[in-house]
Amino acid sequence: MWFLLGAPWDSSGTGRGEAEAPAVLRRAGLSGLVDVDFGDAPTHITSAERDEATGVRALSESVAAARALAAALQNGMSEHPLHRPVVVGGDCSLLLGVFAHLRAAVGDVGLWIVDGHPDFTDPRASETGEVADSELAFLVGGGPAVLTGLGGSTPMAKAHQVGLIGHRTAGLDPESLAELGRLPGAVLTRDEALGADFGVPMWLHIDVDVLDPAVMPAVTYPQPGGPDFDQLVAMLTPLAESPSLVGVSIADYRPDLDPDGSGAAGLVALLGRLL
Repeated sequence: MWFLLGAPWDSSGTGRGEAEAPAVLRRAGLSGLVDVDFGDAPTHITSAERDEATGVRALSESVAAARALAAALQNGMSEHPLHRPVVVGGDCSLLLGVFAHLRAAVGDVGLWIVDGHPDFTDPRASETGEVADSELAFLVGGGPAVLTGLGGSTPMAKAHQVGLIGHRTAGLDPESLAELGRLPGAVLTRDEALGADFGVPMWLHIDVDVLDPAVMPAVTYPQPGGPDFDQLVAMLTPLAESPSLVGVSIADYRPDLDPDGSGAAGLVALLGRLL
């Protein structure tokens, strides 16, 4: 059994599209896949200003959004303890709110993060400073304490309990190579991450830019060479069926780049097959 929680979080603060995803996916049938829909947590970001010391964009608003999502997730899991959450973004910043709750309420929880990018940029060197460029780094304890400590202790996720799946490294530019080089060696990648037993409860996060742009062009940072929907389902079904799974999140779909709604329909069908 599942409950739905929206996180309309666009860490750019520009209103470019991600924040509309929960509403559009509901209209495409997402609510019909769950038993309870808790609506949206107040995770809207309006600032594009970068913090001078950390380089993080909309730092104070991001902290507030993470706390709001953590509180909403705590409420949902308390009211429906037999249901598992499906959190729908917004962008990958939502993982800060998810793990702020899980770290405090559950303790050690591992992460399968399925993403076309590592999301491990140093925000001081980032072109944008968006939290969604760096949320995995923040989760494993690299970054400003106001973000890394959101769960009450650091790290919110331990590097050796993280599996990074689906990122593409062919033909990387120097900035992307530097980002990949920052990944802790303990983070499992690719096939090893799919087959590992992490020994803790696990959260599954899907950034839809893991999909090939030919089937999912409605993302901010398309990355060629990814799977199609059927291939992604085949890859993720063992994770979705794992008895260790405590929840699922999906992020980075942009309805403004999906005028015919085919992307929304594909994502709802994807989640229907996994859930």
